[in-house]
Amino acid sequence: MRKRIGGLILAAGCSKRMGDFKPLMPLRGKTLIENTIDSMLLCGISPITVVLGHRGRDIEAILKSRYLGTSLTMVYNNGYAATDMLTSIKIGLSAIPPCDAFFLLPGDMPVVAKETFLAVYRAMPENTPAIAFPTLEGYRKHPPLIDSRFIPDILHYDGAEGLRGFWKLHEDAVVTVPVDDVGCWTDLDTFAQYSRCVQRYQG
Repeated sequence: MRKRIGGLILAAGCSKRMGDFKPLMPLRGKTLIENTIDSMLLCGISPITVVLGHRGRDIEAILKSRYLGTSLTMVYNNGYAATDMLTSIKIGLSAIPPCDAFFLLPGDMPVVAKETFLAVYRAMPENTPAIAFPTLEGYRKHPPLIDSRFIPDILHYDGAEGLRGFWKLHEDAVVTVPVDDVGCWTDLDTFAQYSRCVQRYQG
């Protein structure tokens, strides 16, 4: 079984649809981005790489005040305003410390359950490179767990549909595991979605 499991969190965007800056909005006594990071740390996922962009220095200041440098690496997509998520993923993977596999999670998904991470980890085959997804109501969701042997291929991929196109090229390596976790569907793009999340999880 893969021993060292890293994390890659994407937080470079401008939060245009939210009307506020998502990573620093409050939830459960801390910021959204801290909730996302903590969901990984709670499972023993380390090291974690966070890709920053818009207002990255503001996020960096908060994260440096709370996390030890050995558990968290921050890198910048300086072209965040004109590039897509795949660009941020490539920047993050170019800086990710050595690991056997890594979870990929957008920074605006702050309430993925510990049980989901563990279920996806257990679903990974032991001896072959694989990409494991949680599924909810039959749909593949975040966070996938990706064998690190796919990193060179992701870095060189420049096809259509971003990472979705990459998954299609490697369908034979995909495994799935059903989970019962609304957190896999909770990505916060609008203020209405954020408000529902606060109501559900604040307590």
